[in-house]
Amino acid sequence: MEILRTIDSVRQWVRAQRGRPIHFVPTMGYFHEGHLSLMRRARADGGAVIVSIFVNPLQFGPNEDLARYPRDFERDRQMAESVGVEAIFCPTVEEMYPAGYQTEVCVKKLSQLLCGRSRPGHFEGVATVVLKLFHIVTPDRAYFGMKDYQQLRIIQQLTRDMNLPIEIVPCPIVREADGLAMSSRNVYLTPDERAAATVLYRSLQWAQAQYAAGERDAARLRTGVHEQIAAEPLARIDYVAVVDAETLQPIERLERPTLVALAVFFGAARLIDNCLLEG
Repeated sequence: MEILRTIDSVRQWVRAQRGRPIHFVPTMGYFHEGHLSLMRRARADGGAVIVSIFVNPLQFGPNEDLARYPRDFERDRQMAESVGVEAIFCPTVEEMYPAGYQTEVCVKKLSQLLCGRSRPGHFEGVATVVLKLFHIVTPDRAYFGMKDYQQLRIIQQLTRDMNLPIEIVPCPIVREADGLAMSSRNVYLTPDERAAATVLYRSLQWAQAQYAAGERDAARLRTGVHEQIAAEPLARIDYVAVVDAETLQPIERLERPTLVALAVFFGAARLIDNCLLEG
């Protein structure tokens, strides 16, 4: 496996693939099974697999966890190699944003909803770094987890709007045995917070069961999910939302594919999760 530190070295690696499809998994590192599932999918799809590891400062607010975001490159390297990744691009901040850098990218409407309300500027940082990475790596396919559903929709919209010849491949949420969605930020949880955080998946399961039983009133679903999470003393709710899965706009009745999305604090950790209701 090759370790690439510069933009020029990535472009040389891509040229050396001699026409093999390039399959790309952008990450911020500190891998878990969710990340590895994306890499396995990219490998199974038959391309040359390249992963990026870059903790992007543009997507962190002034009071967020940029400095303490978990990092362990050697662990990540071994895990990526074990699932067949062929190259890792791990640039410095200076390589990605050299002196004089001025440009940011905004996907307007989708960035202003859900997490965008409580994390102003976050999705501008995401869109900017992803567009840069797409231009550097020039992948045929790029793989994103559905846990970060709003991010996925923003990247799909960005790719469409900018006429990028890249297929965005959504991949399912990977969960722990008790249902907690895997996240690099789970390491912030104390044992008590970790146990309490299982309420997120239980509340989503409840919404899925209500939907399967015929419930189509968005307010009743939202209220039920909110009440279950609020009953957990260690949970501090940022939002619970029931929205159109395409536009992320609030709805009154479930008549199209619908997303139940939530963001909840447990101590210092802000966890997100979601489920799709469709069919």
